[in-house]
Amino acid sequence: MAYLVAALMIDAPASALNNAGQQAGTLAENAIVVKKIRTPEGEYPYVSAQAFRYWVRTYLETSCPDWRAAPVYRERKVAYTDANPIRWWDDDLFGYMRAPSQKADAGNVPGATELEKGREVTRISPFRVGTFVSVTPVEITRDFGTMARQEGDPVPYEHEFYRAHLWGPLLIDLSAAGTFFDGERVGFKNLDHFRREEAEQQGLAQVTVRKQKAFRLPIEQRMERVATLVRALAELNGGAKLTLHYTDVTPQVLFAAISRHGNNPFYRMFSGSRTRATQFQQEAFQQVLKVYEGSLLSQVYVGWATGFLDEERAKLEAAIKEGGFENRVQVGHPAEQLKTLAERLSDPANSSWYD
Repeated sequence: MAYLVAALMIDAPASALNNAGQQAGTLAENAIVVKKIRTPEGEYPYVSAQAFRYWVRTYLETSCPDWRAAPVYRERKVAYTDANPIRWWDDDLFGYMRAPSQKADAGNVPGATELEKGREVTRISPFRVGTFVSVTPVEITRDFGTMARQEGDPVPYEHEFYRAHLWGPLLIDLSAAGTFFDGERVGFKNLDHFRREEAEQQGLAQVTVRKQKAFRLPIEQRMERVATLVRALAELNGGAKLTLHYTDVTPQVLFAAISRHGNNPFYRMFSGSRTRATQFQQEAFQQVLKVYEGSLLSQVYVGWATGFLDEERAKLEAAIKEGGFENRVQVGHPAEQLKTLAERLSDPANSSWYD
């Protein structure tokens, strides 16, 4: 049993990556504001976990030919995926809660089958994402524009944007990937009669994981799904306001490792304040490597793009040398590190990570 634990930093130089919609009381009636956390220290813009997961899911669906995305069904105000993790890779790794109306007639849902008439099915997502929050509080800027191509007076509009380093954690539960629980606990009702029948027909192994009965895909298929997701993080794109605030959302800094535990040890690698820019925490990094030495099952993969916070990267390199961690830490570009990590996750020699 193991987890991929990681933390990523997005450089948002002049961005509005996740918006909260219109806000009353602004000068323009159609003003759009960014999502932010208000504290006594100031405002911290953020990107929600839902938004980040949407970026990843959309990229996988549109840019990865081997990725198998689940169809989505709609019943008036209720929408849900096919909720079949055996067939669909995103249902497997992103989880689902499918609870269609008991009164709904599946014949009225385009493309629906008997699968849409079963009991509710729920799956805890093996791919888990935190909120990407600015390391420091920032002054959020308001920008004004006009639509002036029409006859008559111009139509004003207003929106917010910011300059920030957004830092957030993510995790992939490797034991749960490709493992479909068949219990009655919420989150473990992965299968109903029809899906269980499909699992049996395909000859999926029947196992007990975390004291729960489950069906499990062959290890090669489980590895392929996880590795595809990890590689996608290296080429990620997305975000709001890209027409006016085009931003590269691929990680500029990455800390990642395979761990025995689901707690994320890399969350406090950076700090900052209103008067102090983003700073790497050398002592926190060294402490993590010492405290979690027995828990980390792989090297620590650190990706850091050259030209981004170079003085802070120098602190990282000094901390590695000072602590004698050269054999335990691999440093390179974030995209290279994610691809290397995907290769490790695909290596049959590491199949025990998925137990």
